[in-house]
Amino acid sequence: MVCFYCKGNMAESTTTHAVDLKSCIVIVKNAPCHECEQCGETVYANEVALHLEKIVKAAATAITEIAVVNYSGEVVA
Repeated sequence: MVCFYCKGNMAESTTTHAVDLKSCIVIVKNAPCHECEQCGETVYANEVALHLEKIVKAAATAITEIAVVNYSGEVVA
């Protein structure tokens, strides 16, 4: 896989995904991604992006200000 921005090599990795929803902030640690070895740009597979959306929605309904969760196979509301 080649980086869209710098054409560097993309390698499998994990990252921290943060979302500011105005009413709260959700941080998902250890999210699987492809990361550019040259510029650091990250890209998620479609399944991972959909799972991150589910995690963020579940966390946003369960908290009032901030949540830090670990990426996992199941979403608990």
